[in-house]
Amino acid sequence: MTGFVSPFTGNVIQPTDVSYRAIALSEDTTLAWPINGNATDNAAARIMDVTPSTSGLTLFMPPANQTTVGNDALVRNVGNYSFTLADYDGNVICTVDTTKANYVYITANDTTAGSWELIAFGVGTSSVDAATLAGFGLKAISSTLNTAHAVSSFSSNYTAISSDRAASYVWTGGSGTLTLTSAVTLGNDWFMLVRNNGTGTLTVSPAGGVLINSAASIGLQPADSCVICCSGSAFYTVGLGRSTQFNFTQLTKAVQNGTYTLTSSEASNVVQKYTGTLTGNVTVILPQTIQVYYITNQTDGTGAEYEITFTTGAGGDVASVPAGQQVILLCDSVNLLNASTIAAGAVNLSLVSGTAGAPSLNFASETSTGIYRPGSGEFGISILGTQLFDLTASGLNIYGTGNFTGGILGGTFS
Repeated sequence: MTGFVSPFTGNVIQPTDVSYRAIALSEDTTLAWPINGNATDNAAARIMDVTPSTSGLTLFMPPANQTTVGNDALVRNVGNYSFTLADYDGNVICTVDTTKANYVYITANDTTAGSWELIAFGVGTSSVDAATLAGFGLKAISSTLNTAHAVSSFSSNYTAISSDRAASYVWTGGSGTLTLTSAVTLGNDWFMLVRNNGTGTLTVSPAGGVLINSAASIGLQPADSCVICCSGSAFYTVGLGRSTQFNFTQLTKAVQNGTYTLTSSEASNVVQKYTGTLTGNVTVILPQTIQVYYITNQTDGTGAEYEITFTTGAGGDVASVPAGQQVILLCDSVNLLNASTIAAGAVNLSLVSGTAGAPSLNFASETSTGIYRPGSGEFGISILGTQLFDLTASGLNIYGTGNFTGGILGGTFS
């Protein structure tokens, strides 16, 4: 509806105009249009000076669908308390602060609420209405704009969107995923606050192959928190707080053959698990930093006896880890050293069975030489990948020829 039209002239009929009213607002009050024949003590005027007697009061405008678009009013607060100016259905148009004035007018009148636009007036100097300017991350308190980070809890997978700008999200579930909308869509300067208050890992994963902290995803352990910032092409975390209760994070990396250089983000994971089917030997280059690494080689390369060699690329000592083996490495920024060289205290040391090509107890510089378990009740010694000794409950078996420089005492040979 755009207005009431006279059947005689074809022109829009305007309500009877009351130019001015002084309103003593002592309770929530609904105004009415001063249409002929509508007797009311609460007529809406073109200019209204309102004096609220207390705070928290609301002045409701008349039904929008009883007048034409463009009908307007200038509402001025001449009292000592702010009040709310609302449409007929109770939707807030604006807050009229003391000594301030607001000019409102109707832009759509197809419902009782209608649509209202607002122009704020100041007293002495021009000013704006804070509520009108408030957007994502901002909140109007009285006549000022204030930062605000509304907190939302979630326990199922969620995709963060543009309207989550400056919002705070708290994860309360087990393991889950927070997907970030494309960095191009969110744009440079978008950000959100995230905390894992749940019981499992919250994986933060950008969409569209975009990276976060130079990685495809990051994991927030329980009690971890951070600010996620978008550059328009990538995501970064600021103040990534790590819980001391869950201090370790894990990198899972699939490898096949050749050389892999870890990024600083990947290398920041103390626990590293390597997976995939090896088609050749693999070299992993770690950053030249001081760090301890817990490494497990869970690749499928046992049959071909392929292994993974770790190095800093600085010419120092390297470490090779066969498939199915684990190791703790100490990096001094140049060398990769075995973190355990002695077994202190009363301990039991258990090894995997190993193979002739990858004995379970071997040497860092020659991993194909060492001790392994060929079968049940057997103790084998392998030299350069070939089994040469076998000790069982029946005795010692030597494969190949022997050279006994000190002679042989007792026993018989068969």
